[in-house]
Amino acid sequence: MLSCQFSIINSQLLQWYLAAEEYLAKNISEWGDGVFFTWIVEPTVIFGRHQVPENEVNTAYCREHDINIVQRKSGGGCVYADQGNLMLSYIVPSAHPEQVFSQYLDLIAAALADLGLAAVRTEHNDILVDGCKVSGNACYALPTATIVHGTLLYDVDFDVMQHAITPSAEKLQKHGVESVRQRVRNLRPLLNNVKKTNPNAAQINSIVDLAHYLSATLCQAELRLKPEAISEIDSIAKTYRIYKPTESI
Repeated sequence: MLSCQFSIINSQLLQWYLAAEEYLAKNISEWGDGVFFTWIVEPTVIFGRHQVPENEVNTAYCREHDINIVQRKSGGGCVYADQGNLMLSYIVPSAHPEQVFSQYLDLIAAALADLGLAAVRTEHNDILVDGCKVSGNACYALPTATIVHGTLLYDVDFDVMQHAITPSAEKLQKHGVESVRQRVRNLRPLLNNVKKTNPNAAQINSIVDLAHYLSATLCQAELRLKPEAISEIDSIAKTYRIYKPTESI
C-alpha cells in the first residue's frame, strides 16, 4: 500500500490536478512510498503530448457545448472526462516508469476484480471488463518520480464522448470496432450486476463511493496539503495550455 492518499476535490479545472501531480512528484520524498488520489472534473477533452488536436478533437462540438480542451504532458491517446469519469493519479519515487506503470495497472485491475468484475489489463495500457474498455491510462517520468494517470468510466455520457472525440478510422480498425462507444463500458451497470453476490460492490452506490474504495484499498493514510503547497500548484497549473471553447485551435 502507498503511504498517502489525496482527498478528492470537485472544484478545480483539470489542469490543476495535473499540476498537483507534478508538485507531488517534485516533493515525493515527503510522501514515503508514494501518493494516490482521485478527482472529478467538468466536461473536458484531454489529448496527449504527441497528438495533434485537429486530428483527435471535434473542436466545433466542444466550443458549442462548453467542453474545455487541455493538453497533458504525458503521451497516450485522447480522453473525454465528465463527472461520471473518475480520474486517477498514482505517483511513485521511482526512475523505472515501465515498472511503475505495470504495478499501477495490476493494482487497479486487482481492485476491480475484488469488486467481482472480470478485469484484465491489456498491452495498450487499458483495463477491460468483459472485453470492453473501462479504463485508459498514460505514464510519464520526472527526475524525482514517475506519474501514472488514468480513468475509470463509472457513468460517463457516451453520446457526448463520441461527439467530442474523433479518433482516426485507422485507430478504430486497429481495435476492431466502428466507434468509440462500441469499445467502452460504464462500471455502474456492471457493478449493479454483481452487488447481490459481492459485498464490496454492494457498498458502491456512487462515483464518490468508488473513489473512497480505491483510496482505502491502495493507501494507508490521508494527505492534507498546506496553503503554500496549494499556491505552488496554482502556479504550475498556469503552465498548462487550456483551449477555451471559444478559441480556435
